[in-house]
Amino acid sequence: MPAKANPHDAARAYFDAAAAAPLHAVAKEALVAAYADGWADPSKIYAEGRKAAQLLDAARATIADALRVRADEVIFCTSGSRAAELAIAGTRAGRRRIGDLVVHSAVEHSSVLRAAAEAAVGVPVDRSGRVDAVALAAAVNEPGVAVAAVQSANHEVGTRQPIAEVAAACAAAGVPLFVDAAQSVGREPVPAGWSLLSASAVKWGGPAGLGVLVVRKGVRYAKPWPVDRVDPDVVNLPVAVAAAAALRAVLATADADNARLAALVDRIRHAVPETVPDVEVIGHPDDRLPHIVTFSCLYVDGEALLHGLDRAGFAVSSGSSCTASTLQPSHVLEAMGVLSHGNVRVSLHPGVRESDVDRFLAVLPGVVAGIRAEAGVVGL
Repeated sequence: MPAKANPHDAARAYFDAAAAAPLHAVAKEALVAAYADGWADPSKIYAEGRKAAQLLDAARATIADALRVRADEVIFCTSGSRAAELAIAGTRAGRRRIGDLVVHSAVEHSSVLRAAAEAAVGVPVDRSGRVDAVALAAAVNEPGVAVAAVQSANHEVGTRQPIAEVAAACAAAGVPLFVDAAQSVGREPVPAGWSLLSASAVKWGGPAGLGVLVVRKGVRYAKPWPVDRVDPDVVNLPVAVAAAAALRAVLATADADNARLAALVDRIRHAVPETVPDVEVIGHPDDRLPHIVTFSCLYVDGEALLHGLDRAGFAVSSGSSCTASTLQPSHVLEAMGVLSHGNVRVSLHPGVRESDVDRFLAVLPGVVAGIRAEAGVVGL
């Protein structure tokens, strides 16, 4: 089998940080140390167990401090998707006497849509991907609503959502607001007013295998599994320790990293439509995350474009980040009413170099032109 590509290899550039950021150096060190010191069962009362419990408590406190919440409001689980599912399921269970409807924006992550299932009440978004806050306010005032779900910023196009406005509407209606903050945590604060929040360690440079669910005090939340069952989300203690260390490290440099990545994203947003014909740059032009840029190319197959860029040395996402393995049309792009053919999401991590972006901008026009030529589309 060929060796896995190193995201820092000079021959390749990893542009899919919105799916998973490369493991932070601090996380690597913490992971090794935690496996040495935190291997015991933290629920045991002997010395090794107490030491492991102290490490777990410290990790929880670090993440709670970063999110500006209480440590006892933080629940660890196995992934960001799992955290989102638990947020919806647990709130529906806790508020079942009120109702079980889930009001959500049309561009939520697929894990939220799955959890809402038959109880979903979708709210439209505009062409930039921003939810209609007026329509959402009307929806949460209908009877039988258990929870509202609006992500802090969209995982495919980077558009920030009007969380403060949505939170005010939910508070007035007496409906808890769940915010999927997977793309924001580690990069920028989430506006206040939410009742539940989820995040994913792998998005901020922590190891895979840790999701974070925050349930604020006073929220009617019930564990969504039978009372006679043990919690199915057994915490991987070394992963939790490494995730906390990574979060603390990335927040220390977030302002500088955001400024640098935003400048690189701006270059891509302006250069791509100038060098590639029939391209639509997608997402809000200004109110967006600093590290994500998405564009779609007419007359181009998304899978072919993904492979072409991979052969050229670039790891990017195409279509929906949550359905990219099947390359099905993105529900996010469909809800926005934008071009979905030949879609590319570029999401940068702090280790990306300016020369990586230079090379991407130089290579992209030829890759797109080659795919169009093979399809018999010429003269654009």
